[in-house]
Amino acid sequence: MDIKDAVFVFQMHEAAELLWHQRFHSHGYNEVELHYFVGGDGTFINGNKRYSISSGSLFLTTAETTHQIEASIQNPLTYYAILLECAEHHELFNRLEKKNPFHLGTGRRFFFEEIRDKALKEEQELRISAAHQILGLLYGLAAEKSNPVQQKENIIIELALDYMQNHIFDKLTLSDIASHVKRDASYFVRLFKRWMNTTPMQYYANLRLEAARAFLANTNLSVKEVAAKLQYCSEFHFSKQFKQSTGLSPTAYRSRYLQKLGPFDELHSSKDTV
Repeated sequence: MDIKDAVFVFQMHEAAELLWHQRFHSHGYNEVELHYFVGGDGTFINGNKRYSISSGSLFLTTAETTHQIEASIQNPLTYYAILLECAEHHELFNRLEKKNPFHLGTGRRFFFEEIRDKALKEEQELRISAAHQILGLLYGLAAEKSNPVQQKENIIIELALDYMQNHIFDKLTLSDIASHVKRDASYFVRLFKRWMNTTPMQYYANLRLEAARAFLANTNLSVKEVAAKLQYCSEFHFSKQFKQSTGLSPTAYRSRYLQKLGPFDELHSSKDTV
């Protein structure tokens, strides 16, 4: 069991990016792909079924099932795609594919960021560890049951997460977020931490750094331009926070994780990478 590929696509809108990621394709025997959408609008086609994409939705595609993303230009998609190679658990994968989509909410994004980070490491042990984390998530989904109280609290959290996502290029305060969900700030912090294992402002800071990683890996924006786009007070402050989070400077991160799209002569291939 291993992770063959993992990508993060942030607000997909460039022509080449749309052409590659919207291609109609499938994967090989023993390969399973997950698409986890954290923002934007579009349609996911899996086999002969079409689904509307909503924030926080997860789709599982089994081996050799053709699939495609149709993205909205007005509200670009942000998502993670993980390609897993696994010779076992086929019954689980087939059962879950029939239940598409799974509405996880957008709070799992940093779980998938951790998976992507491990998948891009050279150490096979880390990639296998990430594959087992994915497998644990899928077995959890197969056994999951709803809880009315948790669902009510989850609505509040999702409102907050969507608000933060939609204002990623602004500089929100705790008061802004708590006011949006119509809750006292201290209560909201306790609720948020119980659900997300972090504070609202730390989560928001991580969102901004996630966007920064995507800009560095997917665009030609300079480090200074990325810092300005995300409203950091200076390039130095941005670089310092970025290195504290990733262990790498923005320039070193770009050198290591630059995502290259596949060759254009493979755009219509029936079997592909993510």
